This record gives sequence, C-alpha cells and structure tokens, in this order.
Amino acid sequence: MSPSLLGFARAGALVLCLSLAPSLALAQAALINGLGGTADYGTACLGRNDDGHSTSIDLRPIFPSGIQFFDQTHTSMFVNTNGNVTFSAGLPTYTPNAFPVADRPMIAPFWADVDIRGTECREPDGGTGVTGACQNPASNGVWWHLDTVGRRVVVTWDRVGYYRCHVDRVMSFQLVLSPAPTSSCAAGGGGDFDVEFRFNRCEWNTGDASGGQNGLPRTAACTRPLPIFPATCPIGNLPCTGGSPGSCTGVAAQSGFDAGNTRDFVEIMGSRTPTIHTTLCTMSNVGEPGVWRFQIRRGAVICPDAGAECDTGMQGVCATGRTQCVGGGTECRPEVMSSPERCDALDNDCDGSVDEGDGLCGLGEVCDRGVCVGVCFEGGCAEGQTCASSGRCVDTGCESLSCPEGQRCVAGACVGACDGVRCPAGTDCRGGRCVDLCAGAVCDDCTVCQGGACIARCQFQPCPGGQSCLEDGRCVEASCASVTCPAGTVCRGGSCEDACAGATCPRGEACVMGECVYVPPMERDAGVPPPVDGGGPMPGEDAGITPSPDAGPLPFDGGFPRPPSSSPGCACELAPRASGAPWALGLGLLLALTVRRRRR
Repeated sequence: MSPSLLGFARAGALVLCLSLAPSLALAQAALINGLGGTADYGTACLGRNDDGHSTSIDLRPIFPSGIQFFDQTHTSMFVNTNGNVTFSAGLPTYTPNAFPVADRPMIAPFWADVDIRGTECREPDGGTGVTGACQNPASNGVWWHLDTVGRRVVVTWDRVGYYRCHVDRVMSFQLVLSPAPTSSCAAGGGGDFDVEFRFNRCEWNTGDASGGQNGLPRTAACTRPLPIFPATCPIGNLPCTGGSPGSCTGVAAQSGFDAGNTRDFVEIMGSRTPTIHTTLCTMSNVGEPGVWRFQIRRGAVICPDAGAECDTGMQGVCATGRTQCVGGGTECRPEVMSSPERCDALDNDCDGSVDEGDGLCGLGEVCDRGVCVGVCFEGGCAEGQTCASSGRCVDTGCESLSCPEGQRCVAGACVGACDGVRCPAGTDCRGGRCVDLCAGAVCDDCTVCQGGACIARCQFQPCPGGQSCLEDGRCVEASCASVTCPAGTVCRGGSCEDACAGATCPRGEACVMGECVYVPPMERDAGVPPPVDGGGPMPGEDAGITPSPDAGPLPFDGGFPRPPSSSPGCACELAPRASGAPWALGLGLLLALTVRRRRR
C-alpha cells in the first residue's frame, strides 16, 4: 500500500490540508497518447455539447464475451460528456448523485458538469442526447479509442471545461479498460477486466448549475418568500439544510463505480467534497500520483493491497488500522475498535484520555498507572508488593517508576499491553486485545489474508514441506487438511483441540470458545463458574485461583494461561470463527464482539 493511499484513507483529516488557492493547477500522470487523430487520443470524439453522450460503442473487439460488471455482463457502453461511461444508456445528469444510483451501471473517473461547448457556448445539435459529429477539437474534447493491438479501451477527457462554457480551469483525465491477463492468477472468466483512472490536470470540480463558482462549490443562504412555500436554493436545484430556510452547498465531482442496483458501489473517499480534484491528481492507490488502478473479478471491484497497515488519524488504541475496501469506498479502519475504558494504561475508548472514569477496578481498588491496586492492610501487602506512600499496594520496584505511554509497571519493569500474551488461534494481540486482523479484509483472487496482510495463495506459491494447500488458498499442516473442527476448537496434529489450550489472554480477559473476552472487575472479585464448554479457568475461587484476603488485585498481569491439553499438539491451527461465547448459569457478561466482513 502506497503512502499516498494511506493518507487518502484518512481523507477527513487530509481535506483540511489541501490548498484551494484559485491559481492551483495540478499536473500529474501523463495521459496515454499515440492513438491517432487530431489530439492523438483516437479518431472518435463527441461533438461540441453540454450533457451529451455517444451512441452505443461495441466493446467486443476488445472484450469478445463482454465485461462482467457487478451482477451484469455488458457488450457495449456509452461515453458521457460528464466524466463517466455507462452501460444501460447514455446519461445526461450533470450534478453527481451519491452512489448508489438506480438503473445506471457506471464507471466514473470524474462525474461532474463538464461543458465542451467552448467560450462560444454553442453546440451543433442544439441540445443534450447523442452529440453531433466529431469536429476534431484541439482541446476541450472527449475522445475514445479501441486499441486492438494493445487490447484496451481508452477514453480521454482532454482539457475539458465546466458549465457554463468556462475554460479558465480545465480537467484532463482518462479511463482505461483492459482484459484481465489470461496468465493472471485472478482470471475468473472472459468478463474479468482491469480499470485505470489517470489524472493529468485537476483544476475544478463543480459546475455553475451544481452550485459552483469559479469551478469550486460554494454555499448560499436559502430563501422562503412566504412561510407556506418551501425554501429554495439560489445557486441550483439543491437541497436546503440546517434550519429554516437554511442553506445549500454546491456538489463536487464523484469518482468510483456503481453497479446500478441500488446496493453495490465503490467510491473514492473525498468524492463530492471541495477537494476531490486535488485528491485525484495528487494521490493514488498504487503509489503513482494521479493513477488509480482496480481489478474487476467475477464482477466485483477488488481493492488493491487490502490489509496494509495504516494510520486512522484517531486516538488511542484506534490509531493503528488496516486498509479495507468497503461498499462506500476505501477506508483505513482501526485494528482495535473503541470499547469501554479499562485500567490498563491504554486509551480504550479512543477519546484522548487514559484510564479515566469510575468502575475500572474492583471494590476497594483504584487505578494506578494502568494497574488496579488495593489498600495496604495494617501496613502490609502480599509477597512481591510494597505499601506505597499513597497507602496502596503496588508491585515492588513500581513505587516511583514512570512508564512510557501505553505501558504499565509490573514487578518493577515497564511492560506493554501485549507483552506475555499468546492469543488463541486466528487472532493477534494489538492494543491489549486479541483481534482477527483479517476481519473485513478483501484480497484479490491471487492472494489470501493471513495475519492481516494479503499473501500469495498456495495455488500459486507452493506450501512449505509437510503442509497442504486448501481450496481457500491457505497452507495448513497436512494432517489437518481434511479435518473439520467445531466452533471453539482448532486442528492440531490432525485432532480437534480446545482453541483456548495454551492461550494467555491480555490482562483482565479470559479465553472462552477460542476468544479472549473481557471480565468486568466486579465479576473477577466475586468469582464466577467456568464456561460450560469446559474452557479455561475464569478468574475467581471456582477456577482454582484463591486470592489472599489482603493481597489486593487478582493476578491478571500476563493473563490466565489454560492448562495444557492432554492431546498431542503441533503448529497447525485451523478453526472456524466462533459465533458467540455462551456462559453458564446466568453469567452476566455483555460481550461486545463485533466482527465486520465485507461481502465479496
């Protein structure tokens, strides 16, 4: 994942940094030329028009069996003046609607109010619809070319202006469609194809009729002549929001893909915001400013490099994330989601404060630098603890030790939230939590998610010795290849074993059904019965842990390791995801386990 995309994934913060200076002229990716014609972008073009489109363009010279786009296969397309191509019919709509849009399968590098009539503001055919004949414009033209040698379709918007007949700012960009390589491991059929957006000049994003001024969106106060009349926007047919009569704001360009089924779409983050033009020209999802590449496999838009580490721009444990491709666009989502605050020297609720609030510790305890500590009893503490000047029992050596952010003092040394933790199979420790790093990750058909990253499938890269390749692309120990284990268990050495065997959960958690779950302080102090599935010991007397009556907090540092299983173990771990964590006899745990996966 390129650094530019990582910044793009934090678009909410990025837009504050992008310049909106009127003189800004962004030039980035070179456009593909050498295609013939006056402008070297081919010989087919739209006549001068506003909101027009081409006739139906046959794609079969490049895609003999058509292209599969979401749930439909198309053998023709329409090039629209307003920065997009559609497959069901031409599209005259000039103000971009938020995806998804009904009945309009669309690929849109830059859907906005393009106007190629020039300063004369005339069009030969007198209106929208199919445009007049190509007049070979030197600039401010829309071209397309079917390259049978290079096996690609190239559509070019060459230095196009914006409505109404403005050319003081221009946009230059291309859409390139090409068949998926037959040698590609991702080839799923004749309808698979690759998409490339190339942005060369990015100077505007909103036409006048879409609420723009000088090519950028503006805000205006709405008017209401009489109380009985609805509020109206003076800068276009735009909604009035924020009170009565409220205000309206111009709608900037949109970039992405729409299936036209009111459900499936992918939108580049920042679309319909004032800085989308600068985002498209200066950023990328492949490390080349102005270039955006996507794979369409079996109809779905594949997100490149999903699972790469990224900075979410959030605080606390939510700061570190993984890139994910979701229906609304490409996002950097936290590896660890916000949760109620705990006493662990971490900002669990991601609000910028650590260990704040009440109820973090058990009865008679307070949270001291990430550790729940109890009062000294007659000046004495349990073995390994010292009565500090505060009158609380702390680990010996921790009386005055100050640890770095995110660490706490244990036995006189600073330790991190994941130190000493061994998460159950399929999860990794991040921010003091055992999480599934592949939850929600979308890899292309050449790769499979492992440890949060997309790696080559075993069908295309041989497994190490002693391992077998599964249909889903993962390598597992050969003895586990044909074994199916029930929830809460994993395959080790060809046998299904308790997934919690050998697990050491983060402090304050216990392993249940193969997942580390939080145990509230009051329940730790009270003692709770073990889970009905025979899982690992829960903290408390029933689990065989008998705290000294004056010893202060229970020994959660390092977690609660499960007793070793009686079955022989090995490195292979293969398990289905547990759907829940039931407890016995009315145990009052509220498990907020949220695992989100994107529908492929």
